[in-house]
Amino acid sequence: MRFKNRVKSGKMPEVNLIPMLNVMMGILAFFVMITMMLTNEQGVEVQLPAGENAPPPEEAPPPVLVVELNAQGQFFVEEEPFEQQQLESQLRFFLRQDEEAFVVLQADEALPYERVLQTLAELKVIGGDRVSLGIE
Repeated sequence: MRFKNRVKSGKMPEVNLIPMLNVMMGILAFFVMITMMLTNEQGVEVQLPAGENAPPPEEAPPPVLVVELNAQGQFFVEEEPFEQQQLESQLRFFLRQDEEAFVVLQADEALPYERVLQTLAELKVIGGDRVSLGIE
């Protein structure tokens, strides 16, 4: 039996690495799994206090001042009639008392929308973004 001389044929021998890498990954996975099984979990035993499951304290809602505007264009706060200048001073006082307070304008449905927007713009000059239009 005669062996062929591969060097003379010009072909270089090839090493197929894929099967070797598959075996190496299998061995690596085996050692990782064994290491995880053999190590003891370390932790600290903690005894939690036995307490009632009380809900967290509820935050009080911010104060709201409802300004009503009827069909005749009159202002009412808590069913008391106000002139526009009285209302402006009342709003300034109310908004100074609490930083989270806000004002809601409730306008009558019969009132023209232009008048509602004009009043809302005037109130926003006083209260800024803490003034909003209420809808029902």
